Amino acid sequence: MWFFHWEINIAIITGSFLWCLALYLGFAQLREMVIDGLYRWFNFAERFLYTSEAEFERTRKGRESQNAFLASLMSVIPFLILGLLCNWLVEIGLGQNWSISVGILAVICCAVYDLGRRDSN
Repeated sequence: MWFFHWEINIAIITGSFLWCLALYLGFAQLREMVIDGLYRWFNFAERFLYTSEAEFERTRKGRESQNAFLASLMSVIPFLILGLLCNWLVEIGLGQNWSISVGILAVICCAVYDLGRRDSN
């Protein structure tokens, strides 16, 4: 006997992640700002964990590498939230059948835009 019944809708998850990828590729400048902000915040927050300046300087290289990695991982979260919102708006406007198709189209368009943006620099 199940007390809670959870139904997982694969179309919502897939559409949201496709929109997340599209927004992550399309808004490169915002992505870099989010990563830099998280990196600075992680370095600032971690400074308070050390009482000794010598220990802080000794472990700087490893901590900064770890903070850069964590910042790049955490930078996906705002784009995932926006992806959920975009997928929800597509489902309201066009129906659930179109959510994955429009997500794939958005990924392709943003990927082509990102390739052109990188090539022009």
